[in-house]
Amino acid sequence: MLEILKAILLGVVQGLTEFLPVSSTAHLRIIPSFFGWGDIGASYTAVMQVGTMIAIILYFRNDLMNMVKSTLLSLKTRDFNSKDTKLFIMIILGTIPIVILGFLLKDFIRHEFRNMYVVASSLIFFSLVLWFADRYTKKTVNMEKLGYADGLIIGFFQALALIPGASRSGSTISGAFFRNMTREDAARFSFLLSIPAVLLSGTYELFSQRAELMRADSAILSLIIATIVSGVVGYWSIGFLLSFIKKHSMNLFVIYRILFGILIIILLSTKVISN
Repeated sequence: MLEILKAILLGVVQGLTEFLPVSSTAHLRIIPSFFGWGDIGASYTAVMQVGTMIAIILYFRNDLMNMVKSTLLSLKTRDFNSKDTKLFIMIILGTIPIVILGFLLKDFIRHEFRNMYVVASSLIFFSLVLWFADRYTKKTVNMEKLGYADGLIIGFFQALALIPGASRSGSTISGAFFRNMTREDAARFSFLLSIPAVLLSGTYELFSQRAELMRADSAILSLIIATIVSGVVGYWSIGFLLSFIKKHSMNLFVIYRILFGILIIILLSTKVISN
């Protein structure tokens, strides 16, 4: 029963924080430490993200279907000027940086990068990047007006999320703002760009760490429950952020990230939690 309650809590945290620019990895690192559960591990985290990715696929199913249909038609007609085809290619290009860097840095991601001081520092530093991008960019360009180079550049920003605490959505939204994308389109592109990256990550971790994840029946049951809960909560959080970002700045998230980062440092310094 304790494992089930733990899985539900982790699923709620994952679902709430995966799409908000506050770093789900940071929350999934600090909350288990606060309760004395220890680090749940990068593998558990990556597989649980599949739940939120199912949520985003369902939420944007019409966009995805339009991109697939348009791309297949473009391959047949050799005309790649359709806005849906261009968006599909931009997402593929934007996924390349995180795939390459994720593979090269996989050992650091699982170990050194999960240091709590790294998490706290990333929360604070990348909150300032988000604030600067939100404050000093024009945000006048619609998604369909961007080019392939823009997709690749935003993809490099997404790769910053390999550092726990950076926040994948926060990094990609920052990158989109630096390309002057409108608020709503920046969030939408961030969501769409996350689909291949996180699905590839979750699939890889599920395969490579299958022995560890299935070591105990309670572990796999816990993972399944957490994944389902994260998907349900994640579906709601997508709609919330899309609605919120239309009318508000990112200052709320910036302040929260800074305070959260400072709290982690204080808890570490006072030995309330261990590194």
